Amino acid sequence: MQVRLGLPDGLRAQAVDLYWQAFGSKLWRVMGPDARAHAYLLRVIRTDHCICAVAGDGTLAGIAGFKSPDGSFAGGDAKDMRAIYGPVGATWRSAVLRLLQTDVDNDRFLIDGICVARPLRGQGVGTDLVHALIAEAGRRGYRAVRLEVVDTNIRARMLYERLGFAAEHSEALGPLRHVFGFSRAVTMVRAVPAPAAASRA
Repeated sequence: MQVRLGLPDGLRAQAVDLYWQAFGSKLWRVMGPDARAHAYLLRVIRTDHCICAVAGDGTLAGIAGFKSPDGSFAGGDAKDMRAIYGPVGATWRSAVLRLLQTDVDNDRFLIDGICVARPLRGQGVGTDLVHALIAEAGRRGYRAVRLEVVDTNIRARMLYERLGFAAEHSEALGPLRHVFGFSRAVTMVRAVPAPAAASRA
């Protein structure tokens, strides 16, 4: 298993499949039907805003997106939305999705979704991706890593807690819970270890 910064172009379609497999059940009412969601994600994903895990056979085992002041892994803009959904479809979809989006955190490295291929779940891929994200945060000078996990994803929250994340606060989704299928999102934060002091000659 190779964990690396960035996504090879040849794995772009696999990344879209994996992302939609992980988040499609929550986003389908807004981004569906599936064909349009796939087309949109193929158009917008930023291959430089993720860390990926590639299996020995060259297939994508997992992917972890992140945000920066320059953009996000699966963001896109109004122009992208109109290109796939048309002007009317883009207007209401953008308005709803905006309610879910989290602004870039200038003090903490913001994780933008972690996906692991179903056959490989429980085999340490998610752990490797989180460790790689923490290391990348340190290289970029961040002192902490931040993520959001929904209340229905108990397994993911347990993983993050094992890896040192602590819940900071939670936010209720209100009426939008009927659209996205979850009621509350929990913000979790983990400190980034300080770089080791350079050894003296």
